[in-house]
Order: sequence, then C-alpha cells, then structure tokens
Amino acid sequence: MTALGKLFRTTTFKLTLVYLTVFALFAAFLLGYFTFNTRRLITEQITDIVNAEITGLSEQYRTGGIRQLVLVVDARARRPGSSLYLVTTFNGDALAGNVTALPPGILDTNGWTETAYRRLDEAENVGHPENASHHEHLAFVRVFQLPGGFRLLVGRDLDERERLYHIILGAGRWSIAIVIILGLAGGLFVTRRVLKRVDAMTETTRTIMAGDLGGRLPVAGTGDELDRLAENLNVMLERIEALMHGLKEVSDNIAHDLKTPLTRLRNRTEEALRSGKSDAEYRAALESTIEESDGLIKTFNALLMIARAESGQAGDMLNFDAAEVATDICELYEPLAEEKGITLKVEAGESAPVNGNRELISQAVANLVDNAIKYTEQQNLPEGEKTEGAPAPEILLRAVNDGNRVLLIVADHGPGIPEADRARVVERFVRLEQSRSKPGSGLGLSLASAVARLHGGELTLEDNHPGLKTVIALPRGGPLQSAG
Repeated sequence: MTALGKLFRTTTFKLTLVYLTVFALFAAFLLGYFTFNTRRLITEQITDIVNAEITGLSEQYRTGGIRQLVLVVDARARRPGSSLYLVTTFNGDALAGNVTALPPGILDTNGWTETAYRRLDEAENVGHPENASHHEHLAFVRVFQLPGGFRLLVGRDLDERERLYHIILGAGRWSIAIVIILGLAGGLFVTRRVLKRVDAMTETTRTIMAGDLGGRLPVAGTGDELDRLAENLNVMLERIEALMHGLKEVSDNIAHDLKTPLTRLRNRTEEALRSGKSDAEYRAALESTIEESDGLIKTFNALLMIARAESGQAGDMLNFDAAEVATDICELYEPLAEEKGITLKVEAGESAPVNGNRELISQAVANLVDNAIKYTEQQNLPEGEKTEGAPAPEILLRAVNDGNRVLLIVADHGPGIPEADRARVVERFVRLEQSRSKPGSGLGLSLASAVARLHGGELTLEDNHPGLKTVIALPRGGPLQSAG
C-alpha cells in the first residue's frame, strides 16, 4: 500500500472528510440564506420606493390631470439613475416615460411584475435583432390604472440586485473551494502527524512481540488521547514485564524447591532397593517416600490455590463469621503449638461478618498461623531467652471489626521480617532463610496475599515489637443470618 493510500485509509482522515463535508454544507446553507435575504431586502426596498413614487404621481394626476402627470414623469425620466416610468392611454399608446419594448400583456396586468424591458434611449437598436438581447434588462415594476383609463407603470431596474447576487455567489464558491482545499490540506497534515505517532507505537509493539519486554510506547507529552493511551499501555507493559520476571523467578524456585525432594525421593527408593534386607526397611523407605510425596502434593495444591485466587475464581461467595474461622483455626493448631512449647490464643468475641469463600480465607489464616508457629519455636529464640521456667512464647490470633473492614490478625514474638524484605516475601517461593533447612515451600504468605486481593482486601506485614504481625484486611460483609 502506498503512503498516500495509507493516509486515505486512516480514521483521522475519514473523520476530517466528514467534518469538512458537514462544514462545507453548513457554509453553503449560510451563503444561500444570506443571498436569499439580500435579494428579499433589495426587493422590499424597491417595493417601498415604487409605492412611494406611485402615491406621489397619483397625487399629481389628481391635482393637475394627465398633463401635469406627463410633465412630472417626463422630468423624472430624464434624471440619471432614475426609476422606470411609463404613462399610456387606455389603448396602450405611450404618453411619457423612459421604457419601451415591454412584453405583451404587461400593461394589462395590475400589480407587481418582474419583466424584461429596454430603455427609450436604446430604441434605435430595436430594428437590429442581433443587438436586442444586449440591451434587454430585467425590472421589477408595478402597473397602476388611473382614472380615465390611463395606465401608470413605475419600476426599478434589477441589474444591481443580480450583480450583487452574482458577486455573492462567486465569492461563496471561492470561499467554499478555499475551505475545502485548506480543510484537505489540514486533514492531511493532522493525519500524517497522527499516523506518524501510531506507526511509532506499532514499531514498538513489534519489538515487544519480538521479545524485548523493556520497550515502551512513546509519549509526546501533549496530554492528548494518544498520550493517555500510551501511558496506560506502558503501565500494562510494566505489569506484564513484572509478571514475566516473576514467572521466571517462580520457574527457577520451582526447579530448586521441587528438584531437591524429588531427588531425595528417588535416592531413598534406590537405596531401599539396593540395600534393603527386611520388610521393616522397605516399610520405612515407603513411609519416607509417602512423606516426601505428601510434601510435593501440598506444594502443588498451594500453587493451584494461588493460581485460582489470582485468576479471580473465588468459588462460592457466602456470608460467614470470620470470628468463627479464627476460633476454628486456633482449635486446629493449638495441639501443634503446645507440642512446640508455644501458647496460642484467640480473641474473637465479637461477630465479624465477611462475604467470601470460607475455605480460601480459612486456608490463608491457617498459613499465617503455621508460619508463626514455625518461626516462634522456643529453640529459635535468642540464646539468652532459652531459660528453664521462662514463659512460653505466645501467638495471638484476633478477629476484630475496624469500621467497614474486618481484620484477621496473627501476632507472634518470633524473629520477624525486616522492613526491606516485607514486599518481597509475599512472592511465590521466596524464603528469607537461604539455606532452606526449615520445612516449607515459601507459598504461605503468597497464598494469603492472593486470597486477600481476591476478596477486595490486602495483606500487610507489621512489626510486633518483637516479632511479626500479619494482618488480612477484608471488606465487612452484610449481617449474618441467625441459625434459628
């Protein structure tokens, strides 16, 4: 496609043509309206002048008779630029005036008529038909019948009106032609500018599709709709680049976190086959294999739940009491906490209604409690605090109402998370413990954050002085229905 054809096919050029057509039609309408009113105004002026002259001449006839009228008409007809006059007898013989060669029947019609005529001083050309059309004029006349059968014709030449009409018409044609030419030129100029920017955007998208995710659409800085579109698309591209970077990190972490247990699984099975001598050894190997398999299944289940939450698949959204969820989670993890020498408490006395997926929210809170227990074990406390008889470390699970929100809070007295790492730990497979000696996959906080976002809330990490306070803030739901 040629460059000119490409210009003609753009939406900008088509819109320019539409606006130009509308403007040209509007201008033509205005020109026609102005011309029509100009002609009407001139005609009204002629009518007023002729009526005034007929009134005056009729008065002359009444006071001085036909002789007085003929003298007055003859004097007026000789003036330069005078009106048209003709006084005739009842049978049409001219008595005075400056008009001749009227079409037949004009004098027999009373009232206003638009007719062709020739002036009396052009009478010598009557016998030359080839010159007749050159001397014919157009006039607007009124025929008035006087007492005694005499007729009086008074009118005005319309050449001036027609000249003005043609001047306006010619100027209008040139004006519309100039408007069309300038409009097309302006449309081509604007279209070329817009097309240049669109081509630049298209070229950038090609580089992005070729794999350069760092490319961004150019922004001219004018603040127009193309700039706003480019800015929004650039934000989207930044988000896509971040997601692709995160996907790469997740892939690397999956390879790291799943390769190790799979290798252990294979090695233990191979060792059992190679050196197993009794049913007890085979059974121990199978139990170890099942344990490793359960860990892998839990990791994949967590990944599936995160993917489902991030894709917006909330499942059944029901009204339930978050305080009951907190109480249930506390009862579930209390034996494990006691086994680790930790006191797990719950504060959920007041009803905390939430609308959402109870299973997902319960799993998110359970992950937070599990993390708190894992990192608040007594053996992880500073060496100076490991004293006999020292109070057991405490984890507090709370469900509280905070205005139009419900807060699910898990506060521990473990090592906490440095403020610089709090934004990073909610990503998948991120673990601050680089040795990865502790059990876990680094998906707990990521799942809690995804579930909170799915329900229109957020997960925040705060300092508990000492320890970590994790807060899931969810929109407060409607009133709960009573069990009865």
